[in-house]
Amino acid sequence: MLRIASLVCSVFGLALAAPASAQSLSIMTVPVVLAAQPLAQLAVEDARRIGVVRDTAGADFTNLRFAIPGRSEFAPVPATARPAVDRSFRDYRRGIARFGPFLVLDSRRVALVDETGHDTPAVFAAMRRAFPDLVQVDMVECPGTRDDKANMELGRMIRAAHMVTHVPPIGSVRSGAVELFLAGVERDIADGAEFAVHSWMDEYGREAGDFGENAPENLKYISYYREMGMGERQARAFYAFTNSVPHAEALWLEAQDMRRWAAPAPAQAVVEPPAQQAPKLAYSDMTFS
Repeated sequence: MLRIASLVCSVFGLALAAPASAQSLSIMTVPVVLAAQPLAQLAVEDARRIGVVRDTAGADFTNLRFAIPGRSEFAPVPATARPAVDRSFRDYRRGIARFGPFLVLDSRRVALVDETGHDTPAVFAAMRRAFPDLVQVDMVECPGTRDDKANMELGRMIRAAHMVTHVPPIGSVRSGAVELFLAGVERDIADGAEFAVHSWMDEYGREAGDFGENAPENLKYISYYREMGMGERQARAFYAFTNSVPHAEALWLEAQDMRRWAAPAPAQAVVEPPAQQAPKLAYSDMTFS
């Protein structure tokens, strides 16, 4: 019992010690649709079929082999028509349902009206089950996130759902919410919309510049941008741009400033570096944006 109690205490202590980071600019009350390309899927060719053994009596299993694909490669999902951006005016104070930071406007549009947190991916999944025909995220009042890891998971879910992201003229997308904007398969920015970027910061006060360029803490963001359609050089340039101001400050962008980063591009199949070069962070690690 003593050993078990010690192990439990050790695990609990590690969880508390895990650095937390986030990006959030909750300083305004202001209420675009471009998106990256389809995700990549694994195409398997020349797989050898194994016959089903219906009578095992006297069967010889000594030469039993598993069906192994002859060749595997990443292939783009077959092109499909992207949802058209709906720019019609909506009253973002009214909706038909509320799921955490999401306000469902109708069966096809949902507005993001608050910052995200560790539980937002689960909230998004529940919303999608209740409203499976949602195709557009209107980014209205988006101050950022309290958990960058969960925020990027949410972005991948938006991309996998083949949704577009739209920032209306009164939209304000700040800090970690910019990652969610980039998740749209189409990204649309209306004139009048505003954006703000700054460096993330963990619970120990460390920011992006406190780590090496290719440190795991920085590479996870670059990998995310590549998944959302940026090339390697563009992903690194955009990441450097967002970290050009410290966490305590903000770089404000108008619609035309952000459009140059938002042009859609084919999704990238990102190969993660070997574990010994870039060890993965614990799942409890968080980043404040």
